[in-house]
Amino acid sequence: MFDILGIPAPLLFGQLLLGLINGAFYAMLSLGLAVIFGLLNIINFAHGAQFMMGAFAAWMLLEWLGLGYWWALLLAPIIVGFTGVVLERTMIRQLYKLDHLYGLLLTFGLGLIIEGVFRNEFGSSGLPYRIPPELSGAWDLGFMFLPVYRGWVVVAALILCLATWLLIEKTRLGAYLRAATENAALVQAFGVNVPRMVTLTYGAGVALAAIGGVLAAPIYSVNPQMGTNLIIVVFAVVVIGGMGSILGSIVTGFGLGIIEGLTKVFWPEASATVIFVIMAIVLLARPAGLFGRA
Repeated sequence: MFDILGIPAPLLFGQLLLGLINGAFYAMLSLGLAVIFGLLNIINFAHGAQFMMGAFAAWMLLEWLGLGYWWALLLAPIIVGFTGVVLERTMIRQLYKLDHLYGLLLTFGLGLIIEGVFRNEFGSSGLPYRIPPELSGAWDLGFMFLPVYRGWVVVAALILCLATWLLIEKTRLGAYLRAATENAALVQAFGVNVPRMVTLTYGAGVALAAIGGVLAAPIYSVNPQMGTNLIIVVFAVVVIGGMGSILGSIVTGFGLGIIEGLTKVFWPEASATVIFVIMAIVLLARPAGLFGRA
């Protein structure tokens, strides 16, 4: 073994891996928030609860129906995304022409209600969810052991984030979505069902959070507070990257995860606040965020 800057290599690379894993979840959650805010102008504070619902959906599919991890990756986002569609059609749709504060308050209240329901039903201690056999074990890289599942999470998050960015920025559907945020009446005049597209966009943003919840279930215990523990940091990530910026959410999520991991090595006391310090600096220098538009 060898040292890097006086730090044992296994410790340094282990923290880098933890930072990448945290960054993967920051990127996935902030991506869903950016999609919803950028295309619907709604600050979705229920996103953490919907992330938690994805993890619980995976647990229920396994414990109640015997459907394993791979089925959960397919079905949980559909189930949770459908609940998002119902919320958009029944409540959130009424707020599009109002100030952002109304959407924030509504989704904040919905998040509290969802978390309370799950806490009342399942308690707060957390439920285990086992790693699928195909992704168990670890690779010996010589300088560290890389758990297979954690490597899978980072790769899956990268693929999901890049696919979402390509869909929104490089396809005709993405062009319709972006155009609808600028002039919905004009897009509808071309025969596009804008209300349905908006509904499905919110559902897709919620589904992104649910996928993150399924990926997180084997790493963290499945509990009602798991989304609450992440959502404040994720909002800081979104603000730093730029509200509504898809690329900003991806780059900033992974980057801040790595910075947080390195801070735990070199200055552990600051690891809990470093992201918020960076947010304050970015807001002072560039209020729209690193990738945002004024």
